[in-house]
Amino acid sequence: MLEIIYQDQDLIAINKPHGLLVHRSSIAGDAKEFALQMLRDQIGRRVSPVHRLDRKTGGILLFAFEKEVEIAMHKQFQEGEVLKKYLAVLRGYAPDQMDIDYPLTKDDGVVQDAFTSFITLKRAELQVPFGKHATSRYSLAEATPTTGRMHQLRKHFAHIFYPIIGDRKHGCNKQNRFFKETWDMTTMLLHASELVFKHPVSGEKIQLKAELQDEFKRVMTLMGWDQKDHTIPTTQPE
Repeated sequence: MLEIIYQDQDLIAINKPHGLLVHRSSIAGDAKEFALQMLRDQIGRRVSPVHRLDRKTGGILLFAFEKEVEIAMHKQFQEGEVLKKYLAVLRGYAPDQMDIDYPLTKDDGVVQDAFTSFITLKRAELQVPFGKHATSRYSLAEATPTTGRMHQLRKHFAHIFYPIIGDRKHGCNKQNRFFKETWDMTTMLLHASELVFKHPVSGEKIQLKAELQDEFKRVMTLMGWDQKDHTIPTTQPE
């Protein structure tokens, strides 16, 4: 059963598990379950997603019940009016703060502007050898993308050489293999932690937060990071 973190007469949000597709896709023929259909079956109502979330990314996924609300929320996302925050575990000691202004190219060759800001919340050095290094270093970052390009955070962190752990397409294969062999972990450590937006019907400010999921929590423990700082309760409208 999906974890519902917010619901009113117009919108519903879940804490999507890592590895769950939002809907059917021709590029993921192996998938048998989809968040869209699971939520419809769970609540017995038609819903439509109002934004994207990668299969391997966990966290907040927002749906609308009616077409008019879906269109209004799409517009807010497209016009950059929604505040989005993500937590990511990165390879290496990332800078304290950084703005990434790096255009991304779509599969059809179209180049799109892409902007991401992030701050580093925590760093860890584990006494676990990696390659020629005697220890392993990691960072916990809070990222705020102001555009919404496909795989934006994954590509941006790879571009600055602090890839997201568990990202097979854009990340570090050696680190991904290291996590699998050392801790039996293949989860991509990217979590959609917070959404803030204007309710499309009532006009009130809505702030949604999603708790970290089990594998992400396990990494927090391995790194010695205090989960209380980042284990987030559901937030109701303000």
